[in-house]
Amino acid sequence: MTIISDKIQMLPFVSIIIPSFNEEKFIGGVLDNIVEQDYPHERLEVFLIDGNSRDKTRHLILLKAKEHPFIQLLINEKQYVPFALNLGISRAKGEVIVIMGSHSLYPLNYVSSLVEALFKLDADNVGGVLINSATNSSLKPTAIAKVLSSLFGIGNAYFRIGSKHIKRVDTVPFGCYHRSVFDRIGLFDEELFKNQDDEFNARLIQKGGSIYLIPEIKIIYFTRESVKALWRMFFQYGFFKPLVNLKLKQPANIRQFFPPVFVIFLFLTLTGSYFSPWIFYSLIAGGSIYILANLFFTLKIMLETRRPLLLFFLPWLFLVLHLAYGWGYLIGIVKFVFFNTAVQNNF
Repeated sequence: MTIISDKIQMLPFVSIIIPSFNEEKFIGGVLDNIVEQDYPHERLEVFLIDGNSRDKTRHLILLKAKEHPFIQLLINEKQYVPFALNLGISRAKGEVIVIMGSHSLYPLNYVSSLVEALFKLDADNVGGVLINSATNSSLKPTAIAKVLSSLFGIGNAYFRIGSKHIKRVDTVPFGCYHRSVFDRIGLFDEELFKNQDDEFNARLIQKGGSIYLIPEIKIIYFTRESVKALWRMFFQYGFFKPLVNLKLKQPANIRQFFPPVFVIFLFLTLTGSYFSPWIFYSLIAGGSIYILANLFFTLKIMLETRRPLLLFFLPWLFLVLHLAYGWGYLIGIVKFVFFNTAVQNNF
């Protein structure tokens, strides 16, 4: 018994940080995942950092915290995610910091597997693969989940499309970090209400750090249910990306440029078609290539899922995603690059 106890005490102490806001539908599953982790509870502390939810999220957290003292509720008065992350890190005692989302479900060996990989690979950050899951089996939510898992939808983001082997990457979802990483390169940028993890991980790589994707670790991520929510989410991702690039003084990745270039192409050719037939032909040629690619990936998903009715959702959802990100990106360039507008004044 003493030997087992000594072995447990040798395990790294882990601080888990989970931002939340109006997540009563999902927070119970996340809390159950935490309690059922195979990592010893005496080597864990968990901070649920809530942005003043207006539903039952805080109540559910407090109920679970009464049963399990290693779970604590903190209030994020500023609401946005980077403030929650930095608040958690400032309170954390752990040698390892694991960030988790409140809109997901995790395997019961999630913490132990990440901690093992972190030390085995001598990495600065490790993470798993997001498995996009619809909140129900109806066509629209299913189509949204599939679009967000498609190479055509989101590019070569390996944490979304997966990998056959452990892979060094530019970012992972959430992340498992050595505490020393934050001491070395600083905290999350609080000006970035979105994409703060992209900027942080790119900054980590700039400083010589390493990030690995562990494909065996699967995270079930519940995707947005409506087209409006999908548009808003990807508009925000695109909107903040130019600010990320300004802070890094270089692009975080290449795939970010395709949607804004697509939007510029559509605008210029649609406008120019009134003045030149050759520009109109360019619009037809470029549009045809996009439509063929869109239909190819739509057909691929339909065959994989054996749900032919997805044909009525997938093509225009791909378009919504690309237009939302591209338009957001261009607005971000105008506001952050040309007008140097403060984030608080326009978001």
